[in-house]
Amino acid sequence: MRNRSVTYSSEATFQALADPTRRAVLDLLRRGSQPAGEIAGAFPVSRPAISKHLRLLRRAHLVREHREGRNRVYQLNPEPLRAVDSWLDQYRNFWKMNLNSLKTFVEAEHAKEISQHHIAKPKTSKGDH
Repeated sequence: MRNRSVTYSSEATFQALADPTRRAVLDLLRRGSQPAGEIAGAFPVSRPAISKHLRLLRRAHLVREHREGRNRVYQLNPEPLRAVDSWLDQYRNFWKMNLNSLKTFVEAEHAKEISQHHIAKPKTSKGDH
């Protein structure tokens, strides 16, 4: 009996996601399982080209394939995307911290400008003309 635990290669996932057509296939499969012919019909490239994309997505474990009669039906497997999300999370935190720092800096500069504007503005009396 095979071990059901699967280890996903983040390198294979990133390589599969590098291609815009493969990302579009995944977007299509987010809506639900589809036969290979319907997937191929959604793109302006040849069926063999889509078959190659599906094969690469399958090798990266991003899609699962099963047969229904004569059709090969593909389904999204989101599990390998967890590694991508985890990697991106580091950058989300980085940008959040940096944007918070930028916000604090801009607010402090704005407060300085306002206080300098009030100090530098000479007071005029009504009789000075």
